[in-house]
Amino acid sequence: MTTAHPPLDLPPDSPDLPAAAVDAATAHLRDVLAFALEHGPAQRALVVYDTRTGLARALAEAYRRNLPDADFVDFDGAAADDVLARFKQLAPHDLVVLVQSSNFRLDGFRLRVELFKLGLKVIEHVHLSRMPGAQGEHYIESLAYDPQYFRGTGHALKERIDRARRAEVHGGGAVLAFDSPFEPAKLNVGDYRAMNNVGGQFPIGEVFTEACDLEAVNGRARIHVFGDTAYLVNRPDEPVTVVIERGRVVEAIGATPAFQQVLDIIRRDEGEVWVRELGFGLNRAFTRERRVDDIGTYERMCGIHLSLGAKHGVYSKPGFKRKDARYHIDVFVETDAVYLDGERVYADGAWTVPVSAVPVAAVPVTVTSAPGR
Repeated sequence: MTTAHPPLDLPPDSPDLPAAAVDAATAHLRDVLAFALEHGPAQRALVVYDTRTGLARALAEAYRRNLPDADFVDFDGAAADDVLARFKQLAPHDLVVLVQSSNFRLDGFRLRVELFKLGLKVIEHVHLSRMPGAQGEHYIESLAYDPQYFRGTGHALKERIDRARRAEVHGGGAVLAFDSPFEPAKLNVGDYRAMNNVGGQFPIGEVFTEACDLEAVNGRARIHVFGDTAYLVNRPDEPVTVVIERGRVVEAIGATPAFQQVLDIIRRDEGEVWVRELGFGLNRAFTRERRVDDIGTYERMCGIHLSLGAKHGVYSKPGFKRKDARYHIDVFVETDAVYLDGERVYADGAWTVPVSAVPVAAVPVTVTSAPGR
């Protein structure tokens, strides 16, 4: 029996992005397809998209130009089991692109997870409706893929993190110290050669870890942005200073009502507010001043972010039970300098680790001309 999926609950009025933004998206996604996904003419491609927002329409058009032989399915005009059937017709190493103004729901089918189980490559663009107007152009800029930068800087940071015995994050006069070695750092830099799954949520640009000893984290950090209860970027007029003792937030100086609400919810359900992830964002399209409202996208911002709450699906720790760990709230630290074992690796808004040349081979991508050209 064919069943329809529920309609997306989004405002209908979302203007088109400028033609130059579509051209930029076409160029950036060409590099993503060639360098990061290594998608070639021997593999099929399926693009599932909606047209609810200008950003979604721009990305869909960019993929049409880059993948002229792909199968394109408008999610709002297709039945759920028709979409599922199309997924299952693909072979391992074929590509699925998901362009979602919100996020697609298919009767409990966990899209990215289930597609990876089928051996498919995946590019996921999600919650595009949270980035209206000029934010859509910032999002497109964040898709620019420089493999030498992302892979070179990412691997250099991972190598330095994995042998570090301690770290310090300095910003606005506050210092947060990690007096512990770190868990093996994980990369999200568009290099899938050593990974089981190829692709994920875009944009990319992050190296993350956490202290082996969570109680060895002490000091203060000035939070200039945090993820609120609506999963949106929330920027206080003045940064909130969190005081961290033995890996837990014990005080929030200058907390706004929205930030205090986040802390209160975590304490209500988990008892205390742990600091877990230490994230090294690499994406230069996002800064303290150039933001987008979707917290999952802004997470790639070039700088340091932490997570509040006991939940972390990548690193297991004694005493942290998955069923009890409910929250992983991203908060972004005002960062002037980052030190690993006393060596400064971040200055003037950029990572400063020495980077070796990275050999990268591109897979040819056929690009169609833009309409009217």
